[in-house]
Amino acid sequence: MTFDQSHPIFALSDTLVDELCELFPDEATYLGVDGFDDRWPDLSPAGAETAVARLRSMQLRVDEVPPPTNRWEGLAIEVARDEMERQLDWFARGAHLRDLNSISSPVQGLRETFDHMKRDSAQAWDNIVERLDLLQDVIDGYVASLEHGRHAGMAVPIRQVEEAARQADVSASGESYFLTLIDDFDGAGIDDASLRRQLVAGVEGARAAYGGLATYLRESYAQDAPNEDAVGPDRYRWRAQRVLGTDLDLHETYAWGWTEVASLRKRMNEVAQEIVPGGGIEDALEILKTDPARAAATPGELVAFLDARIEEALERLSGTHFDVPDSIRTCDVKLAPPGGSLGAYYVGPSEDFARPGSVWWSIDRSKPVALYDEVTTAYHEGFPGHHLQVGVQVSLRDRLSRIHRLWTWMPGSGEGWALYAERLMDELGYLDKPDYVFGFLSAQMLRACRVVIDIGSHLRLPIPDDQQFRPGEEWTYETAVEMLERYATQDRANAESEVNRYLGWPGQAIAYKVGERTILDLRREMKVRLGPEFDEKAFHQRLLEVGPLGLDLVRRFALSSAE
Repeated sequence: MTFDQSHPIFALSDTLVDELCELFPDEATYLGVDGFDDRWPDLSPAGAETAVARLRSMQLRVDEVPPPTNRWEGLAIEVARDEMERQLDWFARGAHLRDLNSISSPVQGLRETFDHMKRDSAQAWDNIVERLDLLQDVIDGYVASLEHGRHAGMAVPIRQVEEAARQADVSASGESYFLTLIDDFDGAGIDDASLRRQLVAGVEGARAAYGGLATYLRESYAQDAPNEDAVGPDRYRWRAQRVLGTDLDLHETYAWGWTEVASLRKRMNEVAQEIVPGGGIEDALEILKTDPARAAATPGELVAFLDARIEEALERLSGTHFDVPDSIRTCDVKLAPPGGSLGAYYVGPSEDFARPGSVWWSIDRSKPVALYDEVTTAYHEGFPGHHLQVGVQVSLRDRLSRIHRLWTWMPGSGEGWALYAERLMDELGYLDKPDYVFGFLSAQMLRACRVVIDIGSHLRLPIPDDQQFRPGEEWTYETAVEMLERYATQDRANAESEVNRYLGWPGQAIAYKVGERTILDLRREMKVRLGPEFDEKAFHQRLLEVGPLGLDLVRRFALSSAE
């Protein structure tokens, strides 16, 4: 079917992406949009003022387009308008002045930008060198904004400051990721001694810039950093709405989270006995985490194992449960550089698909990696999770606006789909060992624990009196870590990394289970509405077409498209 894109919103959306990439060129690199790899955003207070002025101009142009004549035009207008409002709201609330945490802030983002830069030509390496040379300037601007926020009483909690400083130390050290760029250049086959010398100097400058950032955080910023981790109900509600695209009854969601914890705990005990007859969760975990036959002995072995799992799912589910574009039938599996938070994450394909989508695993490389919970992660991050959702979104050039395809990604529906994908793979029998079912359940438990820890910690809600875990107690950092160790099968290092994440990125951690809950509710509603005409593949296609937008919009669009 051919869709008419003559409405002005589509041409405007093309222009808006270019203008957003000019403002946020690191995002352009992440998205695979060419032409911006030699520059950085201006993270200073003056840069924020410029960004706000340009965003208001973009917003005005969106408001001036004619009314839509069909649902695709209406969707394009709504997406563009919502994105402009989200961007402006970020600055209006001063979020850029307290943009510091353990997982998703410029401390991590500036370094990670280099992961996604091209390295196949002398020009690509010129861009890398240019960015290395400018890194001190962008960090200086970032520090100026943090200083503005600090003096305005907006300093982030000390726990986030200390973890960010630790990560900056790694980027400055002899274990720095930046040093690997020199080996990469030598392996690229580019015969340019002058460019290599510039690269070496740029690497040293980048290490020094991160060293200075670590010093600033410890010696200056930390002086005003509060000990209290909770952001309180007002800021939490705003942050949750920002990632979900819907308003939640937070107290109802907190109570629901505890019912999910109880239900999952029961099923984990049942599956544990399949692994260790007569045993319990702890007995199963002991075997799953220590048995060499159930682990990848080396990082390379882990990559090969996960790559095979994703490739098998792509081959077997394409055409039967999902319509998979040819352009996304490749999904790279990679190891993330050391120093960041532990876990896995996905990076989508470039606009032209020259760079395929990729899943990155951040692991402790010093020891074998237990596989029991990595299979469900492969389905979450790879296929049919993020790789399918993001890939379909990027490929729908005939009906989605460019700002929709490339720029817009809301965690509620994005992470909700990926968690739903894990559940679907369990329903379809792809978790073909009790080990992997247990891993899926522990991953679900982790996301359920996130709901109760994140909401409970930031809203200072007590643990309900009827719970087996710490009934009636208040949430503390140690209590949250203990719950992840005891209930979500996390080891101490992962549990601490997780809790740091929740406390520094309020509202984001609940997106997984809340988003999945919305999709499951929608699937049940569609089954009732359509009866025997319900087609699960068609249901999936409707969700993939609308992509990772706000949950309210996803629900409305999916229901209207089924009429």
